[in-house]
Amino acid sequence: MLLQILLHTPKWVFAVFVLLVWLGARQLLSNSVSLSRVTLMPILMGGLSVFGVLSAFGDSLGALLGWAAAAAVLIALVLQRPLPSTTRYDAAGRQFHVAGSAVPLALMMGIFCTKYVVGVALAMHPELRQQAVFALAIPTLYGAFTGIFAARAVRLWKLAIATDAVATGVRAA
Repeated sequence: MLLQILLHTPKWVFAVFVLLVWLGARQLLSNSVSLSRVTLMPILMGGLSVFGVLSAFGDSLGALLGWAAAAAVLIALVLQRPLPSTTRYDAAGRQFHVAGSAVPLALMMGIFCTKYVVGVALAMHPELRQQAVFALAIPTLYGAFTGIFAARAVRLWKLAIATDAVATGVRAA
């Protein structure tokens, strides 16, 4: 049955998978990341997450509220964690210098695999949409992924704002 599922998967899905693995694997190593990429990545992955909810449950208010609640909780939790001490922001170059991390790869794979498994499950058992546990668990999972992505970006933005404020204060003195 697994072989049949894979054979009926559109080819573009595999291309998206490879792209996400490549993007995530690049973040396993320390590197520099632009301010725009820090902003764009959570937006794109959040969009994929919302698309997963909408494609599975339509515009169900309960599913969207579950997604939003999970995102808000995870944003609040992750914002309490400090950035790694090696994280730096170069205001002149608008670049962050960040340590390598498996978290972005895990989040990307989490969203992708959730979308894939839910799509297969609903294709085989459309009645799952009506089951309360499924309709609550899946949007909550998507929301959790989104919240972590968003909070990681917000922490970096806070560093950039603080660094710019210090630089501006130094120039003014």
